Amino acid sequence: MPVRTSESSQRNQGRGVGLGLALVSAVAFGGSGVAAKPLIDAGLDPLHVVWLRVAGAAVVMLPLAVRHRGLLRTRPALLAGFGLLAVAGVQACYFAAISRIPVGVALLVEYLAPALVLGWVRFVQRRPVTRAAALGVVLAVGGLACVVEVWSGLSFDLLGLLLALGAACCQVGYFVLSDQGGDAGDQAPDPLGVIAYGLLVGAIVLTLVARPWGMDWSVLGGGADLNGTTVAAGYLLVWIVLVATVLAYVTGVLAVRRLSPQVAGVVACLEAVIATVLAWILLGEHLSAPQLVGGAVVLLGAFIAQSSTPAKGSDGPVTSGGGDAEKELSARGSAT
Repeated sequence: MPVRTSESSQRNQGRGVGLGLALVSAVAFGGSGVAAKPLIDAGLDPLHVVWLRVAGAAVVMLPLAVRHRGLLRTRPALLAGFGLLAVAGVQACYFAAISRIPVGVALLVEYLAPALVLGWVRFVQRRPVTRAAALGVVLAVGGLACVVEVWSGLSFDLLGLLLALGAACCQVGYFVLSDQGGDAGDQAPDPLGVIAYGLLVGAIVLTLVARPWGMDWSVLGGGADLNGTTVAAGYLLVWIVLVATVLAYVTGVLAVRRLSPQVAGVVACLEAVIATVLAWILLGEHLSAPQLVGGAVVLLGAFIAQSSTPAKGSDGPVTSGGGDAEKELSARGSAT
């Protein structure tokens, strides 16, 4: 007799696949800064590196954009919001930040995103948040103070920190918009189509901003220094496009659809750990003991803030990106 898989088993299997996808996405995203920083140090402008990354990924995903061209008619706001925030905004702010501050610090600041969501919900919407979520925010902010070593008078570049905070704001849009329509069943927009058009929109926007016609293309034909080792710039670019962008976005969006913005966000916190370790090994960017402790506290705070979110549709105090706040954020993001 055929064995029927229970609905509970199917949910658990889907959750396991989702967690695996989220982990792959975190690893792929975590390697982007380590590959991009040598190109920036070799003479490329951060915005030009971002443009190469997004435009290259858009070309790779172009067949999927053609296949899902119906999204242009049915979900234009979602595509525009994803392209502007989740692609152009996050990448431009992050790459500009790592050109001024260490990779690990930039990512740890970026992972204040859960605190930013809760602050918006609590003080703008004036809705209550759970104590656990509030504790997570306090820990994240306190950890950030250690990461930037505020006792030394903000020794890090202030503009670099602001750019990393900008990436955090855009990352909120990434998780919220990735979940857009995920519970609509057969009517849900295809995630691969959303990514493909998001990359196209991001590439168009970044073309206007980065003006790649003024880029020093000769850098791509030479080598880049990776902590004393010369690596072909072309190899680094291929890694950034195929692994740190195409693979990272595809697995990340699929993970959010199978899990939720909150759970996927918790796993994505590993990106900061991975990036920091890789930057330490490959770029020689050593963090001090207080910074390492502060980074761990930031990640702990983000974990508590996001993992305390109730299931979709449940009542109760709002936590990071949960309930009605998430729906309103999604609507606002789609109207961007």
